[in-house]
Amino acid sequence: MSPETVVQLTRHTMETVLWMAAPILIVATVVSLLVNVVQVVTSIQDITISTVPRLASVAIAILLLIPWLLRKITTFATLLFSDFHPYVT
Repeated sequence: MSPETVVQLTRHTMETVLWMAAPILIVATVVSLLVNVVQVVTSIQDITISTVPRLASVAIAILLLIPWLLRKITTFATLLFSDFHPYVT
């Protein structure tokens, strides 16, 4: 396998991982910022107040994004395994 093929495969893999992880990370970041602003305004510094909404929002985001995530990973795997010849030689 040539170095160009390895770089191309690695780049495509990292792009797929980034596209799959980005929506979930964005949801977690936005919810964390909102909860932190509410904590600062109300002066409530309980750790569960910041953890529970973030975990719940990430779980809901994953549940809503499962069809898209599966379609994305299936497309990547199909593309990878449909033309396996360049990776063998």
